[in-house]
Amino acid sequence: MAYRFEFRPYQRRFRQPVRTHHGEWQVRQGLILKLTDENGHSGYGEVAPLPWFGSETFDQALAFCQQLPSQLSDQAVPSLLPTLPACQFGLESVFANLERRLSPIDLPNAQCGVLLPRGQEALDNWQQFWKKGHRIFKCKIGVDSVAAEMDWLEQLLGQLPFGAKLRLDANGGLNELAARQWLDWCDRNGQRIEFLEQPLPPNAFDTLMRLSYRYRTPIALDESIASLEQLKAHFHRGWDGIYVIKASIMGSPHRLQHFYHKYPIDVVISSVFETAVGRQALIRLAIDLAMVYPDIPHRALGLGTQQWFPNDGLSQTDWPQLWQQLD
Repeated sequence: MAYRFEFRPYQRRFRQPVRTHHGEWQVRQGLILKLTDENGHSGYGEVAPLPWFGSETFDQALAFCQQLPSQLSDQAVPSLLPTLPACQFGLESVFANLERRLSPIDLPNAQCGVLLPRGQEALDNWQQFWKKGHRIFKCKIGVDSVAAEMDWLEQLLGQLPFGAKLRLDANGGLNELAARQWLDWCDRNGQRIEFLEQPLPPNAFDTLMRLSYRYRTPIALDESIASLEQLKAHFHRGWDGIYVIKASIMGSPHRLQHFYHKYPIDVVISSVFETAVGRQALIRLAIDLAMVYPDIPHRALGLGTQQWFPNDGLSQTDWPQLWQQLD
């Protein structure tokens, strides 16, 4: 069956720049995809590139969508090149959305970690998210000095109620000495730290393995496993820690599910600041993975990012209205 294919680009400016070891990120660009069948039913998907993580650029994704025919069949999806993982995810998602015709899911905040701003703003803002039910808070480190960052995180831990946990994300920005300082600090704070994410660059795998054996605090891989091939390689090299998966830039969600069926790894499905369209695709993926092994505890999703954008209509789950916002 052939479907009518349409796409519309979007551009969203963050309320404030996202500061990580990779630099400052001020504008999120992406594409919303739409498929319509012969009965007038529509499905939606999203292409949300993140080139500094290894995906295609926005311009490459736009050029790819521009050259697609206005009539598509589902046979077109498997033929995508591996150099276009965000497009692969978006197209598979839009076909799945149309075929399954599933209603949007409202994820309980207790099942969703929220990304806090840095420094004093984290101290000023965490309470609003606690009141909404969030219990997992993520903070970026590796931007300022270790001492300065530990100072405000000590204050944050002093304020957080019992039951709250921190995820610390260095985005590969630490050296080995700083990583050891942070892991010592995390170990001292015990169960209040859920894990330390990507303390060292992807090329430091052997050191990451040694650190994972030496410290009690779990270490999670992120930049190291930007693609499904990298995830598989690290698994077969013996990584038995946590995998933070940015599925929107990892390519085929079907292939990811197939791998998880064989190897039930410790996974956190994480956002790359998608709109509600991509966010719903990630929630569905997480549910599908959880249904494979329902007896395994599953970690809170890393999808608490909507508050970083203004009220521009792209965080709503009324798909036709969201689509019209982009006209």
